[in-house]
Amino acid sequence: MKNNPVLQRELLVNLRTNRSFILLAAYQLLLAAVTWIAWPSDDRLDLTQNPPSARRLVDLFFLGQYVIASLIAPSFAAGTISGEKERQTYEMLLASPLRPGAIVIGKLVAALTHLALLIVASLPIIVLFLPLGGVSVYEVAAAYLGLFVSVILFGSIGVFCSSYFSRTSNSLVVSYLLILPLVIGGVLLWQSLAGDGLLRLKVIVMVVPAFAIAAVILMSAATANRLLYPPDVGSEGKEIIDLEQEAAEAVGLVIQPDQFPDRLFAPPRRDTLMEDGANPVYDKEIHGEIFSQGTLMLRLVIQISILLAIPLMGVLLFWRTGWAPWFAVYVIVFNLLVGPVFLAGTFTSERERQTLDLLLTTTLSPWRIFWGKFIVGFRVAFVLTSFLVWPMLLGLLLNPDFYSNWALIVGMFAIPVMVAVVNAFVAITASLYQTRTSMALMTTYLVLIVLYVIPAGLSTLASTLNLPEKAQRVIDWLGVSSPFRALFALPMDHQILRSDEVSQSHAGNPMLVLGYFACSLAIIAITMILIAAKMKRLGGHLE
Repeated sequence: MKNNPVLQRELLVNLRTNRSFILLAAYQLLLAAVTWIAWPSDDRLDLTQNPPSARRLVDLFFLGQYVIASLIAPSFAAGTISGEKERQTYEMLLASPLRPGAIVIGKLVAALTHLALLIVASLPIIVLFLPLGGVSVYEVAAAYLGLFVSVILFGSIGVFCSSYFSRTSNSLVVSYLLILPLVIGGVLLWQSLAGDGLLRLKVIVMVVPAFAIAAVILMSAATANRLLYPPDVGSEGKEIIDLEQEAAEAVGLVIQPDQFPDRLFAPPRRDTLMEDGANPVYDKEIHGEIFSQGTLMLRLVIQISILLAIPLMGVLLFWRTGWAPWFAVYVIVFNLLVGPVFLAGTFTSERERQTLDLLLTTTLSPWRIFWGKFIVGFRVAFVLTSFLVWPMLLGLLLNPDFYSNWALIVGMFAIPVMVAVVNAFVAITASLYQTRTSMALMTTYLVLIVLYVIPAGLSTLASTLNLPEKAQRVIDWLGVSSPFRALFALPMDHQILRSDEVSQSHAGNPMLVLGYFACSLAIIAITMILIAAKMKRLGGHLE
């Protein structure tokens, strides 16, 4: 640890950048703002009675940090090894006298050090909560222990996935898909044990660390073994993909390009001449680009998403029908994570390969190049998302409680479709204006989080803390850009809510739903203006 050159180099590179200081300042300001907004407004607090307002504040503080950590950790760890492959320094790293275990530990510790600094920097804020009561110092210590252990686990997942892919974008999306059920389970565990503080303390101190440490050791050992005997290294650190061998060794799902529905998103390579008038950019991207890095990422995305969709369908569409919009939330989150991967690298990959100038010197117009790449990326992302729409459609058709809720059914399908279109335009706009795929992907995620997640989080915060009605109305209308707010604004009758009284139906907020679609169309219009400006520059070969 002390003389590890990988750790020293990564720490110097990561912690001396402007991004590290900006991220630390933004994180502190965000926590301070949440604390200020959520501070109990009671005129008098009886500290001997454990006021519930203080308990809600502490729960909100730790759950917020837990979710933020799950979002940030993969962004630091998922490019640790795949970034070496992209920079073509992977073979030089393996040829060094360092042991594989030292490389893995150095990469993991360096990736998580910055995130650990963010968590430690929140200690002064949590100290302010202790005099309010409602929580003991032991619960705070246990919560921080669980938070640190979770961060190490999330980082290990990112490093583990990074060793299996040659592109950071692929390892990033697979890391998020693996972390997603862990985050959901952690939040549900914390909330379900809220009534028994002693039991929650024991689970966080004994069970969670044991599970996380075992998983970290296994994943680190597997990553070190893969570095010791790399099966995927060719000349110049590039992977050599044999699709027939990959299909023969694949566990579980095998993509068959000549069969339905696989040919919709991964058609076989062309063995005949193109038709006259065909777009060669579209033909090349749809037949060759998807297979250039193998099908491992596609197979993992499909398998993980379907495994999560089956139990969610049973719980949300049959047992707890009042929670049906949450299944559409799952579909949206899936597209949010997976969709940008196939579009954020459309133009940045050409820049990284230094082939964009060659592409622009062809007889194809920049707009024809743009639409060829856009249609391919959108088609792949939309078809993968459709795999989750089928369970939702099946559940809605088999459960007669939904038959009288046509507005809900239409909204649960229309909103994810609109989300897929908006995500595609935002991602390809970022790809046009950024120079690296990783930066384009992170820019896309940041924009979509601002549009989708922050408004929904503000609304939840306002309702949890019982803010004044006027403030809640303002926050609600600020959420017109969020599909999550639109989903829960859809109407539901008493049959779905499992109530005997018609008066207990959920009327919803149709104006908020219409406002979301209007806002989404405005976002698409803005991105098209930005795309047109960039296309005009590309037409003049100004790069």
